[in-house]
Amino acid sequence: MLGTSPQGGKSKLPMQGIPQPSREEVLKLPRVHISTHPVMAHKMTLLRNKNTPPPQFYQLVKEIGALLAYESTETLSLESSTIETPLQSTTGYRLAGGIGVTPILRAGLGLAEGFRQVIPDVQVWHLGLRRDEETLQAMEYYNRLPHQVDLQVVYAVDPMLATGGSAIDAINILKRRGIPRLSYLGIIAAPYGLMRLAQAHPDIDIYVAELDEALNDNGYIIPGLGDAGDRQFGTF
Repeated sequence: MLGTSPQGGKSKLPMQGIPQPSREEVLKLPRVHISTHPVMAHKMTLLRNKNTPPPQFYQLVKEIGALLAYESTETLSLESSTIETPLQSTTGYRLAGGIGVTPILRAGLGLAEGFRQVIPDVQVWHLGLRRDEETLQAMEYYNRLPHQVDLQVVYAVDPMLATGGSAIDAINILKRRGIPRLSYLGIIAAPYGLMRLAQAHPDIDIYVAELDEALNDNGYIIPGLGDAGDRQFGTF
């Protein structure tokens, strides 16, 4: 967003002149996971299309959230459990410890709903962060996180990882709750935001559907998909 300098001229755009890492640099990071699933690529193409209407867009976000949930839970711990089938007793497995999901409002709601389709009893805690369009800094406006957490892992979910400010702040807030293991789930990331998040929190895993080219001078991901919140809820 353009501002005005004290002399009356236009101020510099927030990302203008700021160096950005390449895709190749980011892909070398050890705990960054970019989906390579063909179904994900198909759904992402539909999601990016500017002609996709809000109801279909929201449904696609949920479906992508379910796919990300499946990919990101591959290393969760299990515990054995004896059950009765219609024929006999047998040993099965269940997730060891609870799982939490923190959608960053409001754009993260669709992803959280998709996650719940995979693990229905997941605990959902809402966190409101919004980005100042001039400074690109994240500002907290809503927090429903419990003070004490006893879960195996918590996932912070937000569709767009642009500058990384909201994601970094969300992980900081969750870490202050003493959560032992955290991960981030997103739909699209810019190399700049992904690098910043990985450097700020090298102990978390980051899962995204696709890695885009860069941020433009305004701090928007390109090619991107527009405003994920507006497109989910039809508020253009």
